[in-house]
Amino acid sequence: MERLEDAIDMLSRLVAFDTVSSKSNLPLIDFVEAYLREQEVRFVRAPNASGDKAALFITVGPDADGGVILSGHTDVVPVTGQDWSGDPFTLRRDDKRLYGRGAVDMKGFDAACLAMIPEFKAARLSRPIHILLSYDEETTCLGPLDVIARFGADLPRPSAVIVGEPTSMEVADAHKSVATYVTRVRGFEIHSANLHRGVSAVHVACRLVCELERLGEALRAAGDPSGRFDPPFSTIHVGVIQGGTARNIVAKDCEFQWEFRALPGAPPNFAYDRLEDYCEELRRTIFVGFPGAGVETATEIQVPGLAPQPGSEAETLALRLARRNATIAVPYATEAGQFQRAGVAAVVCGPGRIDQAHQPDEYIDIAELAACLELLRGLAQQLRA
Repeated sequence: MERLEDAIDMLSRLVAFDTVSSKSNLPLIDFVEAYLREQEVRFVRAPNASGDKAALFITVGPDADGGVILSGHTDVVPVTGQDWSGDPFTLRRDDKRLYGRGAVDMKGFDAACLAMIPEFKAARLSRPIHILLSYDEETTCLGPLDVIARFGADLPRPSAVIVGEPTSMEVADAHKSVATYVTRVRGFEIHSANLHRGVSAVHVACRLVCELERLGEALRAAGDPSGRFDPPFSTIHVGVIQGGTARNIVAKDCEFQWEFRALPGAPPNFAYDRLEDYCEELRRTIFVGFPGAGVETATEIQVPGLAPQPGSEAETLALRLARRNATIAVPYATEAGQFQRAGVAAVVCGPGRIDQAHQPDEYIDIAELAACLELLRGLAQQLRA
């Protein structure tokens, strides 16, 4: 019970930092580093290129390869426009729940890991436990890459990673990849009474969106051979479209933002390549004779999926610690795919329910936080000398 209260106190402190992805996380990192100095624990700060954000790589136990990383992110999604019943950055508590932005996604896991450091130290570990706190997970999932690149160089190379995104303490060994794009159409502007003498960027964009919808329906029909995902197919979604100047002007510009979430094993560039094939047809037809008219698609982010690795140390260890008999798959992307792509086995397992994430009055059940602490306690016992 004492450790649970420590975790709740730590969560209260972490929630108090407004670490929406558009802002710096350095005040939070400074706070955690001060705590680590008090605990006499080693850590390495890995700043981003602009220096306004940083990841933190923490080590308890021997300075050796073969450890286990507990991976969490420090950034949260915005609260703007959401109807909160209290201050999102002040942790509130009732009999069963803890409320605040990031409580479940995923400062609850971060707080549990940090609160367990005294027990990790007391366990006299034979293999290290690392805690990795990243940034920009909610926007790019690129936050841990600078740390990952140093594995086996000036940082020890781990043998397993547990990413603590909320899974209700189930063990997920698979998730979809995600790629996001912006497609920009340049038309030929003219008075709408002379529509035939121009090219409407809005009309062309609508054709492209319809092509993506047709492709999405084909992916839905193809389904998920594994039968593990919900929804059981790769998905395409157009989230934002904007363009045009006035009702009576043939639109010169239009752009739309879209995403492709692919099942493990599916080519991550599949949707982009198919849309580009369709765009090439348009370049040979409707854009001909109109100087400057055309269409281009830019890739914004690409987050790798997580593919099952049956029998990996990450899977075996997490199933044992979580007391589960089987793994699950989740439809959202995490940083786990980044570790797997670097050759380190990874799973996703953390406290709370994903449907509480990104919501007003976001919360984590206290019982879930307690269950996470038990898993972490078991990890220390597993790795002790």
